[in-house]
Amino acid sequence: MSFKINSKVAACGGQFLKLSHQSNVTKCSMDVNVYLPRQYFQRKDEKNNQGAKKQIPTIYYLSGLTCTPQNASEKAFWQIQADKFGFAMVFPDTSPRGDVIPGDPEKSWDFGLGAGFYINATKVPFNKNYKMYDYVHKELPMELSNYFNENLIDFIDNVSITGHSMGGFGAISGFLQNLNKYKSCSAFAPILNPLNVPWGQKAFNGYFNDANLEGGKHDPTELIQSTKYLSTKEILIHIGTNDPFLKNQLKPELFLDKVKGTEWESHIDLEMVEGFDHSYYFISSFVPQHAEFHAKHLGLLN
Repeated sequence: MSFKINSKVAACGGQFLKLSHQSNVTKCSMDVNVYLPRQYFQRKDEKNNQGAKKQIPTIYYLSGLTCTPQNASEKAFWQIQADKFGFAMVFPDTSPRGDVIPGDPEKSWDFGLGAGFYINATKVPFNKNYKMYDYVHKELPMELSNYFNENLIDFIDNVSITGHSMGGFGAISGFLQNLNKYKSCSAFAPILNPLNVPWGQKAFNGYFNDANLEGGKHDPTELIQSTKYLSTKEILIHIGTNDPFLKNQLKPELFLDKVKGTEWESHIDLEMVEGFDHSYYFISSFVPQHAEFHAKHLGLLN
């Protein structure tokens, strides 16, 4: 399997590659953007660099409802931080897409196309294509590693994960289920208790045969109670006090209540930031803090 380069876009000191490939997991063509930082090109130009330097680590960014790989690539300004610290960025799509991919029967924006919720669906007809958990955490890293085979970027071992809203849920959920894989996790305005909010209930009832049983295996508020803390693992979360979805969809208070008394209590930093909303104005404001947080865990800071 190989990637098709749809375009190359110079940005800051590096380059965005807008890629697509045929996924065996989602059974359709998937778009993904990869930012190669300036360090990648510096090392590529060096002679005899194979094995001489530590590989460039990677951060996976999971986007929110309705987004494509373009949104965060254009609006979050991760590339500035990637060049500063020396990590690559991967921006997967939010769902399978195509004319034969089933969407929301209600034709709304919060389920189906653009709203894959980073889980593996079990309910027909979505179970054929909506395998975003396997795609993000298994297939995509391996395919990228095979494609960028110069031994310059680590897409598999020295990696961290972050995301926004639905993607913030996906990042935290995936992190807690794969503690041995990810070095750190952060999230911007994540859906923290999907079992008890409209977005999550619609997704879990639509994608799973048993929403409570199967959804509970992905819900961060449920996972944080059952997942044993692993040394050095930390989660950073920012949520704006003016977020219009704060009360009905994000529910940070329910998550924090379950964190209390667990081994995770001193390793989760959830910051409510005054006046910020749910938009990329909010996200881009705190990307520098999240980038430094991940750089520390990826071994890029002393």
